[in-house]
Amino acid sequence: MQSIMLKAKLHQARVTHSVLNYEGSCAIDGTLLDLAGMREFEQIQIYNIDNGHRFTTYIIRAEDGSGMISVNGAAARLADVGDRVIICTYGSYDEQELANFKPKMVYINADNSVSHTSFDIPVQMA
Repeated sequence: MQSIMLKAKLHQARVTHSVLNYEGSCAIDGTLLDLAGMREFEQIQIYNIDNGHRFTTYIIRAEDGSGMISVNGAAARLADVGDRVIICTYGSYDEQELANFKPKMVYINADNSVSHTSFDIPVQMA
């Protein structure tokens, strides 16, 4: 049996560009991609913290160290410059792979620099 699990997450990145008249996709700083283990052309889910929109697109690589998060094409109507977003990738894993499975989380500062990384999400308390 396969389970679909969170593979990687960029947490609270800021949208730097919103380009409607573009082919589509989301350009992400290459350094952030490498750190999170995300790949160009990989499907992503984007969750917009500021307006609640959730949508699917794919990654294109932006210049390393640029801090760029550019939401392009039709998705540009769902995210404005300055919006905080969570960008996630998911993978399908079998039981053996899940024995040592941990997703890679990259926590982002307001300027899209890296705050810290983690393999664990804190337990939510009541």
